[in-house]
Amino acid sequence: MKHAVITIGCEFGSGGPEIGKMLADRLEIEYYDRDLVDKVVEKTGVDRELVEKADTSLKKVKYRFDTKFGPRYANLTNTMIAIQFEVIQNFADKSSCVIIGRCSDYVLKDRDDCLRIFIYAPEDVRIENIKKEHGISEKEAKAMMKYHDEALHSRYKYVTGTYRGDRHNRQLLIDSSLLGWEETADYIEKLIHMKFGY
Repeated sequence: MKHAVITIGCEFGSGGPEIGKMLADRLEIEYYDRDLVDKVVEKTGVDRELVEKADTSLKKVKYRFDTKFGPRYANLTNTMIAIQFEVIQNFADKSSCVIIGRCSDYVLKDRDDCLRIFIYAPEDVRIENIKKEHGISEKEAKAMMKYHDEALHSRYKYVTGTYRGDRHNRQLLIDSSLLGWEETADYIEKLIHMKFGY
């Protein structure tokens, strides 16, 4: 079996993390999503709530740290991005894995052992998925989708200078509503077997 790294970027509500977890479980490889935030907390010693804010905010988030010359402030957003880049590369080097989001397709773009995927779905389907997952109204689901879309697009553009769904950055773009989540995982799994001999 070849070393295989699968990166999955996705629209909020399209089922990307769920499909990624299915793939990791079936292939019996590591799965990384929120683990990346945990690693930033561990390496910086910064409060998790602040790291979460820097991970999702449209604005740069500053944090305070003490030095022998007194308190200083740094851009946590940039610090977090740099640490996540390092962590993503370490995860990819360590073992076969599925990595969700965090510009991992961009970080690992020069690797031959990486399959870069983007999962999307029509807005009405995403809204229904968000309503079910969070137990909220359609209006709230639309607002949540809009917020996450703006935050994720802004972050990706800030980090990479390109757009999340750009076909030139990915090897596969797939609408998860075409087959459903389980069958989308089946389809991607077949591609992984063909590419990596898993």
